[in-house]
Amino acid sequence: MLIKIIITNSIPFFKYYNILLKMSKKAILYLVLSIGVIITYFFSKNESKEIIEKKPADVAVSETKTDSIYVDVQNAGEKYLPTSTTHQLVTHENYVLSYNEKYEQAEWVFYEAKVSASRGGDFKRPYFVKDPKVKTGSADWKNYRKSGYDKGHLCPAGDMKFSKQAFEDTFYTSNISPQKKDFNAGVWNRLEQKVRYWADKYDGIYVVTGGILSDGLKTIGNEKVAVPNYFYKVLLDVDNGHYRMIGFLVPHENSQKPLYEFVVPVDEIEKKTGIDFFPILPDSVEDKLEKSGDYKAWSF
Repeated sequence: MLIKIIITNSIPFFKYYNILLKMSKKAILYLVLSIGVIITYFFSKNESKEIIEKKPADVAVSETKTDSIYVDVQNAGEKYLPTSTTHQLVTHENYVLSYNEKYEQAEWVFYEAKVSASRGGDFKRPYFVKDPKVKTGSADWKNYRKSGYDKGHLCPAGDMKFSKQAFEDTFYTSNISPQKKDFNAGVWNRLEQKVRYWADKYDGIYVVTGGILSDGLKTIGNEKVAVPNYFYKVLLDVDNGHYRMIGFLVPHENSQKPLYEFVVPVDEIEKKTGIDFFPILPDSVEDKLEKSGDYKAWSF
């Protein structure tokens, strides 16, 4: 009886063994490779399914720098975008803006200043063009012609040199504001350079920037593009559960003053703009950071 069972169960083995003997070495090799591919596909599919099914963790005070550096702008925006008073958000690959049709420019532009981003490729400057993503239509660059004002970048082209596309995307007219030439090339440029310095030093920082928009401002061009009297920058650094924030409010005129003299509490900029910067932060952290005008936590 035992011998019968052994023989019966061994029949499939001998059957397949005889088939293998009749196959060429090349055919056997193809068979082994095919089985390997099928097994690899099966395990990779299961692993991908596990990753997809995992939900992203909520933002916590204990998040680390590696959670925030080099994320794409949409994911970063989900965490750190300011509020919009116009509800017209425009998302580009490497920056987000809130467009204000009344003043024909962005009330703010948000982006991540990345490590060594300004030391990328040497790209040719393209022409400024209208932003196709602005539903109400962004102002034409011709409004600036013979106005006496520069087409001042809000998200600087110099911060987007890590790719040709990122660099060229900064030349939408939704990303510019009228700036005096000596201001643009002077104190504002100094502040942009300092932001790049901090981005390198602190392993990347988040930036929100724009002009203070209000009624009664001077305008240029047929579309009446507003000329702000002040420009601002609000910076956020996230480092191993620690946050640091600093705000700059700069009069629209050139100045030789040291940059720390333009530091103001972020609360002051919020009152002038109606914008809530970085509302995702825990209230206790946000309140403390926004009320402080202390710049000693930043390396000048």
